[in-house]
Amino acid sequence: MKHVRESDQPFRGGDRGVKYMFRGPKLDWGIVLIKPGERMGEHGHRQVEETFYVLEGRGKMIVDGEQFPAGPGDAFYVPAPERHDILNDGASDMKVAFIKTPYLPEDKF
Repeated sequence: MKHVRESDQPFRGGDRGVKYMFRGPKLDWGIVLIKPGERMGEHGHRQVEETFYVLEGRGKMIVDGEQFPAGPGDAFYVPAPERHDILNDGASDMKVAFIKTPYLPEDKF
């Protein structure tokens, strides 16, 4: 068993971006914090599927160029190789949990 506390895990970008709660051996699980007017960053995976769950804030989930409203309680499943991004077009921070599986950290384009 592993236990972590979110507040103990750093965001890659200081006060924004990705923070991992767990990495491997079978999945990645983390949180992304997107400031108003910013994006997560469009990307895709050849093999990895990714699920997103909006915890706080409002914005758009963008999958293969199509935009979908995203707010607290919304979940999105994005299979490979769909390109995806999240845009925070709201007035407050957007916090989204994500799960990627299988664990293939280099599988990103």
